[in-house]
Amino acid sequence: MINTNLLSAGKDPMGAAIADYHKHHKAGRLRVFSSLFDEDEIPVKELFRTEKQMPILERTALEMASGKILDVGAGSGCHSLALQEAGKNVHAIDISPLSVEVMQQRGVHTVTQTNLFDKCFCNSYDTILMLMNGSGIIGKLENLPEFFLKMKLLLHPDGCILMDSSDLRYLFEEEDGSIVIDLAGDYYGEIDFRMQYKDIQGDSFDWLYIDFETLSHYAAENGFKTELIKEGKHYDYLARLSFQ
Repeated sequence: MINTNLLSAGKDPMGAAIADYHKHHKAGRLRVFSSLFDEDEIPVKELFRTEKQMPILERTALEMASGKILDVGAGSGCHSLALQEAGKNVHAIDISPLSVEVMQQRGVHTVTQTNLFDKCFCNSYDTILMLMNGSGIIGKLENLPEFFLKMKLLLHPDGCILMDSSDLRYLFEEEDGSIVIDLAGDYYGEIDFRMQYKDIQGDSFDWLYIDFETLSHYAAENGFKTELIKEGKHYDYLARLSFQ
């Protein structure tokens, strides 16, 4: 089932890291755990990057975004602030209460603590922006029909979704270049994560990395067409999705 919850401050490690960096211009280690990978770390400073510091996929999406824009999972507000500076109309949402506070303090004009999949959330937008592996919040492939149903409720008829993601098949590449994936198992892009910042431990959550072909297949089944806008340097890509 797709996640419809909001976070509380006591279960918000990323928000706490963002708040620390905003206040002190430095932060501790934002640790990331998964049952599938070794412990990793998110450099908090990168969550505050300027438009010039953003990868080409993100800059391209910001240029393409138009009309009334929804910035999903806005974090520190870096994308929303860049859009505002370009004179664009953007509404930032995040499930993190601490991130929302930071965005307000940084000058994001319209920001709310909202879960995209909350049944009560029913505004209308020309562009829905889902960046920094924006497909992640969908969680699992089985949630894609519910995701596209929500998009139909939020998008104007001629609107679009701009989403980036990555194809994780490179993680299963052998030395001879072949790919070894258990086709009988779960989809290889379905990952579980948990974050910790100082003594703040978040709950485990599902995160979806999806290859472009699989995204296109599910989109077509649910009334959307998919366009590959640009590919990154490491199996990542930016897609534009719109009504068929």
